[in-house]
Amino acid sequence: MAYKIGDDCISCGACAASCPVEAISEGSEHYEIDPEKCVDCGTCAAGCPVSAISAP
Repeated sequence: MAYKIGDDCISCGACAASCPVEAISEGSEHYEIDPEKCVDCGTCAAGCPVSAISAP
């Protein structure tokens, strides 16, 4: 299971910049994590300023 970005996302891009495998991209409503690329490292969740990313 990949990490998930919730509706609290403010689309700041901090998560995308911190992702070591480039699994995060800007979606239509907020940033999204590609579950095929996500390696469950948690770097994105640690860097999110609004805690919008939840663990698998």
